[in-house]
Amino acid sequence: MGFAASVVTIFPEMFPGPLGQSLTGKALERGDWSLDTVNPRSFTHDRHQSVDDTPFGGGAGMVMRPDVIAAAIDAAAPPGDERPRIYLTPRGRRFVQADARRLAEGPGVVLLCGRYEGVDQRVVEARGLDEVSIGDFVLSGGELAAFLVLDAVVRLLPGVLGSASSLAEESFEDGLLEYPHYTRPATWEGRPVPEILLSGHHARIRDWRKDQAKAVTASRRPDLIGAKNVELHLEGN
Repeated sequence: MGFAASVVTIFPEMFPGPLGQSLTGKALERGDWSLDTVNPRSFTHDRHQSVDDTPFGGGAGMVMRPDVIAAAIDAAAPPGDERPRIYLTPRGRRFVQADARRLAEGPGVVLLCGRYEGVDQRVVEARGLDEVSIGDFVLSGGELAAFLVLDAVVRLLPGVLGSASSLAEESFEDGLLEYPHYTRPATWEGRPVPEILLSGHHARIRDWRKDQAKAVTASRRPDLIGAKNVELHLEGN
C-alpha cells in the first residue's frame, strides 16, 4: 500500500487540483500514493450545514466548531490509524524539508484545513494535532498549504521523481540553499557559463558548487547557517 493522504476540508472539490498534474499526478494514477477528502459539512446537524460559530469572549470572525471538526477527523482517521494528524495554521511550527522526508517515510498523513478564524483549540488538544505553518503569512484557508505540504512529500516517495541524485542535491538537504544551474548555450546575451563547469574536472566542480551553495545561503538565508531545523513530532496519534 502506498502513501495515503486524507484532507479534511470544506472545499473537497479543490482536490486533487495541481496534485493531479505532472509527476505527482502520474504517481497518483500509478497508485504510489492515494488521496481522499472528508468534508466537515457531512457531520453537521442543521439545515445550513454550519461548521462554525461565534467565538466565546467576543471578537471578529467565526471559529470552526469542535464537535463537527472532531467528527470529520475521526472519519478520516478512525481508531488504529497510525498516520500523523496535522492542522495547517499560521500559528504552527514551521514546516521544513526534514518534516517532508519523515512524512514520506511513513504510512501517510491526515491534514486539517482551517478556515475562518481557525479551529476550536479543544479539537487540537483532544485529537493530538500537530500545528504546522508553511510560512509567516496568512492564507484564506489551509487548502493551499495542504497542496504545498503534499507536493513536498509525494515527490520524495520512491520512483516519483525518478532520480535519487536530484533529491540529494536539492536546497535544504544539507542545510544549504542549492547552487546555481546552467545549461546550453554556453554563452547567452553575452553572459558565459562559469568556466569551471566546462572543465570536466568533477572534483573541482563539486567544490565550486559547495562554495556557491554556502555563499547564496549566507546572502539570502543567514538564519540557516549553523541553524538546526526543528523537526515535527510525527509519531502516530
